[in-house]
Amino acid sequence: MKIILASKSPRRIDYLRALGLTFQVQAPNIDETPKPGERPESIVERLAREKAQAIAALNHEACHILSADTLVVFENQVLGKPRDAEEAKLMLTQLSGKAHKVVSGWALLTQPENTLVSGFDTTHICFRQLLPEEITAYVANGEPLDKAGAYAIQGGAAGFVTQRKGSLSNVIGLPLQTVVPILAKTLKTPSLLLEKAFIMDKDV
Repeated sequence: MKIILASKSPRRIDYLRALGLTFQVQAPNIDETPKPGERPESIVERLAREKAQAIAALNHEACHILSADTLVVFENQVLGKPRDAEEAKLMLTQLSGKAHKVVSGWALLTQPENTLVSGFDTTHICFRQLLPEEITAYVANGEPLDKAGAYAIQGGAAGFVTQRKGSLSNVIGLPLQTVVPILAKTLKTPSLLLEKAFIMDKDV
């Protein structure tokens, strides 16, 4: 049965490749606007479910559809991907010297049974105090512009982090420790996938 990743995220694509999975990539087209009063945890799980369902509507053959959505939350404010360099600088200035959390929602839909399981994971992060020139230089390299919260913990922002509580892969965009056991059970290859996931996300 084929696997579809309902995301164009290079990080999620890399994770599935590293797990040794053969899969297709199909990016869903959905409205990602939060609902009034919706909590970040509810937003990411709902969007992950809607992404999987949108791809399922386009595929009528048997398949497993995996989707995810990630947000950075600072003082109850949701930080998505910055619109431009100036907004990226603003986000990083807000996060400088402060604690925030990263929330990733995920969903796995199997059809034709139309079974859908979903959830979310949270990781708590603390940044050291960042110098204005550091922020400017980091934004200038372009890395923050397609990242929630305007940073990549696996990239140039690794040195910004003074403390992390929770999964590293969750911050990168797909909580392996949660998703892989469910995926392994669904695909009936538990030992292989679980071993690889442990190695990929061992610093938890």
